[in-house]
Amino acid sequence: MVETAAALRTVARNVRAARTRAGLSLEELSRRSQVSKGALVALEKAQGNPNLATLVRLADTLGISVSALMQGPSEGRVRIVDADAVAPLWTGERGGEARLMLTTSGPAPVEVWRWRLAPDETYPSHPHQAGVVETVSVTSGRMVLIVDGVEHTVEAGQTATFDADAPHTYRGSGTETCSLIMTVHLPPGPASTT
Repeated sequence: MVETAAALRTVARNVRAARTRAGLSLEELSRRSQVSKGALVALEKAQGNPNLATLVRLADTLGISVSALMQGPSEGRVRIVDADAVAPLWTGERGGEARLMLTTSGPAPVEVWRWRLAPDETYPSHPHQAGVVETVSVTSGRMVLIVDGVEHTVEAGQTATFDADAPHTYRGSGTETCSLIMTVHLPPGPASTT
């Protein structure tokens, strides 16, 4: 519980700082991100429990990565992250989960995620900002990637990439849990640095 409170304080500080850098009022950030002003006020006070969809909408609106909202100061030249040390940002009803492992720094950051999807477990994602590209590499099992309503089966050992500014969904397929590594390539720009 202490780790969760510390993480929420970090998110609160980072959202407030990014909003201030962008010159946005709470009202304007609320309007652009489609996150209620009340939820934003609570978040900036380190209260509440923002879900993955809320964090993605805020990050997209602020032009930064999700992990830029979640990470504290840089830890040094090399960063090694143990999957068990990172809390899932999404958990599915059938045991699936998504963990944001890290984000590279620089003008065009890349987020690295570990996902697990049980058979028929689904995660729908709203379109991201223009220029965001997602890549999924299935390490075991099988998934269905749905982009703009078109289904694409991605098997173990296969990798798919797509422009993520369209509606997209991940769905576990087959009889075993699907494990995958997802990278989110953010567009370059001064606001995108972590």
